[in-house]
Amino acid sequence: MRTEKEMFELILGIAQKDERIRAVYMNGSRTNPNVPKDMFQDYDIVYVVTETASFIRDEQWFEQFGELIMIQEPDKIDQAIGMQIDVDRSYGYLMLFTDGNRIDLHLETKEAMLENYIKDKLTTPLLDKNNYLPHIPPPTDSDYHVKKPTEALYFSCCNDFWWCLQNVAKGIWRDELPYAKQMYELTSRTSLDQMVSWWIGSKHDFQISTGKLGKYFKNDLPDVYWEMYKQTYSDSDYDRIWTSLFVTCDLFRQLAIDVAEALGFTYPHQDDTNMTDYLKRVRSLPPDAKEIE
Repeated sequence: MRTEKEMFELILGIAQKDERIRAVYMNGSRTNPNVPKDMFQDYDIVYVVTETASFIRDEQWFEQFGELIMIQEPDKIDQAIGMQIDVDRSYGYLMLFTDGNRIDLHLETKEAMLENYIKDKLTTPLLDKNNYLPHIPPPTDSDYHVKKPTEALYFSCCNDFWWCLQNVAKGIWRDELPYAKQMYELTSRTSLDQMVSWWIGSKHDFQISTGKLGKYFKNDLPDVYWEMYKQTYSDSDYDRIWTSLFVTCDLFRQLAIDVAEALGFTYPHQDDTNMTDYLKRVRSLPPDAKEIE
């Protein structure tokens, strides 16, 4: 596997030799001082170019980066399905190489760069032939810190969590596994993960990132909560789904009450009590039940 040093030498060497490429910058996890480095980190690279058309026409130009396992060109795909994409301003290549390295490469004209460059605080300049790149401070992940919720957002999260569980329950009773699992993962887990993030944020004065899709939850939750969180995942067995569902309720309740106390909010205890009782009643129903007892 090519080293980080070798990859940067390649990326910058190609840019230095190509007169169409006038500047290079990087964003993403490799610019974040708070993220540990590993072999799966992408190289999120932007080439600031004089134009994009000649690159797009030459379907082999990117092969100089290495032997590919697969490439994705999102803009080409979007155009093919009928979306209006301005490829004259920017164009992207997502490349996975046989040695395991990955480069997410975007081409941008100077005009597009001037709109995007300062928006992401995780940005590092790498090459600037014409002093195109505006001055920016050192990279920081502050834009990705957990945002402190308003009381309305907090209530909305709690309300969604408890309300949507009834859809999971009826999906289980009806033996509609895809529906039950999707409702759980796309509604209940979304609310749970939001509350987990707020709980972690509240313990760090909202100066922390929990990572994309909660990938740092394990690092930031106490062991007892992390063990509970793991138990919120289940397989296709309905009894185990029910068990994980009630663990989810217990974890959400504990975290949400903590967040409410930390931020001066009011936790909806009655919704919790009523819905927990409802879930227990539905779980006890026989398959041929005619009414909810």
